[in-house]
Amino acid sequence: MVIRVDDLTGTEIRSLIGEHLQGMQLHSPPESIHALNPEGLREADITFWSVWTDSQLMGCGALKELDARHGEIKSMRTATTHLRKGVAQSLLKHIIAEAKHRGYERLSLETGSMKAFEPARRLYTRFGFEECKPFAHYTNDPNSVFMTMKL
Repeated sequence: MVIRVDDLTGTEIRSLIGEHLQGMQLHSPPESIHALNPEGLREADITFWSVWTDSQLMGCGALKELDARHGEIKSMRTATTHLRKGVAQSLLKHIIAEAKHRGYERLSLETGSMKAFEPARRLYTRFGFEECKPFAHYTNDPNSVFMTMKL
């Protein structure tokens, strides 16, 4: 697996982000969708990575700087054909290492509260994330689970 910074211009990554957004629309009401489109993921405060094996896109994820001490994980997604191959685990390790390298003291995320998001919540819990109150611009939402870890 190779994890590299991605500019979101390739057809494969745009397709995977489209799949990610469709999944959010399928499992979350519109007011509870916090996933970013490719343009949103190109903001200056976001670093976006894609995961590859040979020429196959396996997954993606991003790190948004909320402030000098706090980062947020965004748009973690494993391509359907690469589920259960350790893609999300490898990428999460990479993002956590980058957050530590940047000197962040805290890393947070928002994910869904519905059954479809259980695997993601289990992964984050295994890595030491704990449920928390809404952070940054988020507000209480029964369709969201907010998680954080101290670095």
